[in-house]
Amino acid sequence: MSVGLAILANMKYKKILVTGGAGFVGSHICISLRKYSNVKVIALDNLSRKGSDLNLKRLKDYSVEFVKGDVRNFHDLDIKQVDLVIECCADPSVMAGLNSSSRYTVETNLVGAINCFELAKKYNADVIFISTSRVYPVLALNNLRYKEESTRFSLELDQNVSGASNKGINEEFALSGIRSLYGATKLSAELLLHEYSNNYGIKTAIFRSGLIAGPWQMGKSDQGIISFWIGKHIFNKPLSYIGFGGEGKQVRDVLDIDDLVDLVLKSVENVEQFNGKIYNIGGGVSNSISLAELTASAQKLTNNKIKIGSDKKTRAGDVRIYISDNSKIERLVGWKPKRTVNQTLESIYGWIKDNRNKLDNLFS
Repeated sequence: MSVGLAILANMKYKKILVTGGAGFVGSHICISLRKYSNVKVIALDNLSRKGSDLNLKRLKDYSVEFVKGDVRNFHDLDIKQVDLVIECCADPSVMAGLNSSSRYTVETNLVGAINCFELAKKYNADVIFISTSRVYPVLALNNLRYKEESTRFSLELDQNVSGASNKGINEEFALSGIRSLYGATKLSAELLLHEYSNNYGIKTAIFRSGLIAGPWQMGKSDQGIISFWIGKHIFNKPLSYIGFGGEGKQVRDVLDIDDLVDLVLKSVENVEQFNGKIYNIGGGVSNSISLAELTASAQKLTNNKIKIGSDKKTRAGDVRIYISDNSKIERLVGWKPKRTVNQTLESIYGWIKDNRNKLDNLFS
């Protein structure tokens, strides 16, 4: 490898396929897996996400094999026998299918996942599935008790439903209701993966991630908001607060990409510990931030103040507050995030500054 990683001892998997491997999450996972001395890592991606081609050199530098292919086509996936499939390919926006093709969203997120499960069945491989917090219904989330503070909304300690508290949302939160095509397809894929696991002996790990952020995320207004927000400040482009009064008080917790990678590697090394379980994962309350607070942080990092508009109308699918309650995975697995939200913001700022010429068109 031309870029160094500490090489670790052999592990049981010899060939790992990462779908969405040139994307934000996929590329980080691919590169991290190269520290195992006996593992061949294959990244499959259709490069549909604007800017994903910029990750190809990174993959090549770490001797990750890249295959241009589409999870919607089983023949693209079935390149050679694999021992493990890490499924992190998605059309990952709550707006997906509303301002774009619904067929593409459903076929990528659900048919693509089924194709991955069929591949695992064919080769008796295990599956690590990166799901989303968007499986939880929008109305139920927006009906949670909250208080309005000067820069954010906060969850009240006592909630009127199971699975929610001021720590956030845990795995017991009810799933009945409307969520989005994105959330519905990912939840459907989760249910099917359990069936494949039971019927064909596939070992699985399912992670419902909240907002993930870090360098090499080609952020958009509807997905990858942290890098999008910081990039707009760096390139002096206007932004808007949309919905919930138009003051930027809606809140998300931020999971640093390196913390997610740490967890994926933990599951790769001992999938039996995770088999058949679903875990909510995120930055938690201590790493939560509102858009207004993100603006203040971006202004401080960039020493730049940009125009920010206000649209009070809340869009369908928007959520006032989402914070992942990590209590279950911390208790059973011992994982919790190590990086602070400020560290994540600083790393994104440094990445965009260092790659300014390559990234300018992404924030136009």
